Amino acid sequence: MKFSDWRGSHVAQLLFWAAAAFAFVMAILPQPPAVPGAPNDKMQHIAAFATLAVLGTFAFPGATLLRMLVSLSLFGALIEVVQAIPALHRDSDILDWIADTVAVIVVLMAVRPLINRR
Repeated sequence: MKFSDWRGSHVAQLLFWAAAAFAFVMAILPQPPAVPGAPNDKMQHIAAFATLAVLGTFAFPGATLLRMLVSLSLFGALIEVVQAIPALHRDSDILDWIADTVAVIVVLMAVRPLINRR
């Protein structure tokens, strides 16, 4: 399968939505499983949202940079709002949302132009 066949494909979209669902579930579990290497919370946020930005770029090639940024940033904000629910025993932190958003900006600025050239 060629690169161009993956862009915008149902498989790429399914991978994006699966990754988004996985990130959301891991973010709201009261005791999420340990991650290999034991990265700190900010690094986990950065890795998750960088991955979502890459997958989103492949899955939705017609989306503008601004739309992708706003959508993923709002998703990060949603996670922080949900984590503020006391019954979840999670900590909501605006710095996590900022880390999510910065990761998305960096990845979109680096990856999107390369993909659009092909």
